[in-house]
Amino acid sequence: MRRRELILLLGGGLAVPRILRAQQKAMPVIGCLNATSPQYAPVVSAFRQGLNETGYVEGQNVAIDYRWAEGHFDRLPALAADLVVRKVDAIAAMDSLAAVRAAKSATSTIPIVFMGVSDPVGNGLVASLARPGGNITGISIMSTELMPKRLELLCDLVPQVRAIALLVNPNNPQTERVLRDLLEAAQAKGLQLSILKASTESEIDTAFTALVERHADALVVQADPVFLNRHDQLAARASRHAIPAIYANREYAASGGLISYGASLTSDYRQAGIYVGRVLRGEKPADLPVQQPTTFELVVNLKTAEALGLKVPPSILARADEVIE
Repeated sequence: MRRRELILLLGGGLAVPRILRAQQKAMPVIGCLNATSPQYAPVVSAFRQGLNETGYVEGQNVAIDYRWAEGHFDRLPALAADLVVRKVDAIAAMDSLAAVRAAKSATSTIPIVFMGVSDPVGNGLVASLARPGGNITGISIMSTELMPKRLELLCDLVPQVRAIALLVNPNNPQTERVLRDLLEAAQAKGLQLSILKASTESEIDTAFTALVERHADALVVQADPVFLNRHDQLAARASRHAIPAIYANREYAASGGLISYGASLTSDYRQAGIYVGRVLRGEKPADLPVQQPTTFELVVNLKTAEALGLKVPPSILARADEVIE
């Protein structure tokens, strides 16, 4: 073999591994868009568990690019646009309608899986639950729809209640519906309803001061990611002012809140992780039906009830999925 042919052969052989490496697909990247802060991370771990079940492990064969709005919903459009510029392979829009809307406005091609949204059809995210259409699907937690049920549970627990306070985040796009639904439910029961608004730590303290001044007998807290981030503060303030309160998630009851009722966040975030994994494997969001929770957690904190001088009815204890003593 002539020297020139040998050099060409060796050069070609060395080029093959470089070509193969160039042809290999880079590690997929998930853009994780959150309205809250990294304090929400314990729930996000359930999302990673769902990814693991589809064969994706963060740092090994998938990367996750987290974007946190720190409770400032107005930051979400820019954060979503940044993920689109980075050309992520999928966007997980978590914990709020505002996050999903920001992602939807930013792209019509990158797959989007949402988590933490009520009524995705009514809110214009998908065409139907069975056939979402477009590039969006996800997990609906039905939390807004459960607000009247929470009021009913609170009235069962505190039968002498006459005046109810509702704590809402005015920046949450689902607040208007929450106000409408709970006002209707309160009027049906002949209850007086006071509206308290807060979106920051100091505003929460101010809201509790107003609650006491208005002589509210009990409190309903809106299902909101900013409030969930501050579940310790909310449970502590309700305890300090001796106000019976009901919340959307067990995290509140575990922190000393009286009672909670809603879908399991860990279960639903895990399902969202599974959906993102399926999308990364090539399934289209349009073909993945929007999932709705089938199990709802009723959690009662007996220690808190005792401190408030409340006797929990046997009917609630019998229905409770968890009783904290």
